[in-house]
Amino acid sequence: MPVEQLRRVVATRYVMPLREGGSLPGVMEADDLGTYVVKFRGAGQGRKVLVAEVVVGELARALGLPVPELVLADVDPVLGRAEPDEEVQDLLRASGGLNLAMDFLPGALGFDPVAHSVPSDLASKVLWLDALVGNVDRSWRNPNLLVWHRELQLIDHGACLVFHHDWSRASSAAEKPYDTADHVLGPFAASRAAAGDELAARVDRPLLTTVVALVPDEWLEEEPGFDSAAAVREAYVDHLLRRVGAREVWQP
Repeated sequence: MPVEQLRRVVATRYVMPLREGGSLPGVMEADDLGTYVVKFRGAGQGRKVLVAEVVVGELARALGLPVPELVLADVDPVLGRAEPDEEVQDLLRASGGLNLAMDFLPGALGFDPVAHSVPSDLASKVLWLDALVGNVDRSWRNPNLLVWHRELQLIDHGACLVFHHDWSRASSAAEKPYDTADHVLGPFAASRAAAGDELAARVDRPLLTTVVALVPDEWLEEEPGFDSAAAVREAYVDHLLRRVGAREVWQP
């Protein structure tokens, strides 16, 4: 089942940057005493990365796939004043307000397809979801998977939903084939047809409407070509439904 709403926390301290990715996420502590990996709205890739993180991450969770908890983190730009790194200072200054945070998993290991194995059913479902949302970032070069307490965890979905970077061409992406050649879970995904049939039956308008509703209005407002955040939400739902309807064309 999808979550009813994302929890909100207030960031209290910037701990350290994570320089593995291009958007410079940071580890931060919050007022609930939790520690989170925060992706910032002021990063060069913009707020659409945060939208993709919520839509894809929470869709995955609703479909029973393992995703660390996502929360909305309120960041005060003042937190950047004590940071010695000017790049971090600039990022925090540009990111006042709501940002996207993921529960920090201490001791988690990066997924290694040589050292770790994944059940066929799970691998096939992850592969199908990635094909649905056009995830270009789950290759063996950059798996965006963690192993925590021996369980797989899906992370970093900001590169999904590429269509929303140009809504004028979004309709043409509904039937776009998905290249699985480099997908890190491809060798484990031996139940693709069954996984696709199961998940496609569950991705309907009520589910997508509930998931997209989790995105804050302020990340959707002032989108060119739309007169409201509600209209943008409807466009996401409509596109993903068209994609599901065309699955015979792109399904792995």
